[in-house]
Amino acid sequence: MNKWIFLIITLLSQLKIEAQISDFKNVNFKNADAIAYAFKGNDLSNLPQLAHNLTSNLSNDVEKFRAIYTWVSTNIEGDYYSFIKNKSKRNKHQNDSLELNKWNKLYSNQVFKKLAKEKKTICTGYAYLVKSLANFANINCEIIDGFGRNESSIDSNLKFPNHSWNAVQLNNKWYLCDATWSSGAYNLNTFTFEFDYNDGYFLADPELFAKDHFPNDIKWLLKDKKTNLSEFLKAPVVYDYAFKYTVFPIEPSLMHLEIEKNKEATFLLKDLKGIDINTIFLQINYGTRIEYIKPTIERLENGTIKIKYTFPKIGSYDVHINLGTHSICTYVVKVKKKKIKSVL
Repeated sequence: MNKWIFLIITLLSQLKIEAQISDFKNVNFKNADAIAYAFKGNDLSNLPQLAHNLTSNLSNDVEKFRAIYTWVSTNIEGDYYSFIKNKSKRNKHQNDSLELNKWNKLYSNQVFKKLAKEKKTICTGYAYLVKSLANFANINCEIIDGFGRNESSIDSNLKFPNHSWNAVQLNNKWYLCDATWSSGAYNLNTFTFEFDYNDGYFLADPELFAKDHFPNDIKWLLKDKKTNLSEFLKAPVVYDYAFKYTVFPIEPSLMHLEIEKNKEATFLLKDLKGIDINTIFLQINYGTRIEYIKPTIERLENGTIKIKYTFPKIGSYDVHINLGTHSICTYVVKVKKKKIKSVL
């Protein structure tokens, strides 16, 4: 076989493997995390030295990358106001490619200056820093650009890629991670960024990762079953707690649903670790009214959970599937009058 064809087939096969954190279930990350916390507060004036400090005492690439990822996720603040400014400018120039390109170039310079000076940034800065530190540690890492959907970005009509994350190659397989969404969130009540490390975005299951990430190049979905952008944007919104608990919606595949009054609605979840199904509730918002409902729940085979609920009244409902008080996903359900069958 031609050596170039062989190389291409090999690379494609590596990309298709659904690589995830469970591949390293026998690896103890305590040492890597301890090193990351030992260098907490270090500045970014010398990235090669920082990479050396984080990795030199670790024996393998997955531990080294873990130390880098943990350090970035627990030391770099999300820059909320910069994010809002960028979003506003991009919307303003969406029909003027010259002005949009000019803004993107100017903004990129601002992002990296602020990252270096204040350790504050948006997703682009997080992804750049993870890649840079990994590369200095001789670990192959790429920046992946695409679309992200969470509670602050649920628009089903996104026109531009709005998010960046990383793919990292470990033991000849590619893995996905998102240090931005691992790091925490900006609190609009206190006007401060609150670190709240979410380990679920580290070497995440590709099927789960694809629930709120869609890459510009679909090869970086890292899974055989491909989706398209339209399907991604119309899907239910998935929140960060889905990653904390590794449980996520699989059916229905659309966020907006219609059902007849007094007919049963069914929701299916994929449970990767075995949650306590007694913690599942439906939070149903109807205007200003909020109800917490205990639905009918059944655990099926292969980690699938079936949730059933009958809507007794017509109207439009925001239906949040909760684990305790934490929402993992949202559907919008329109309940209609029951159809009257013709007797003719």
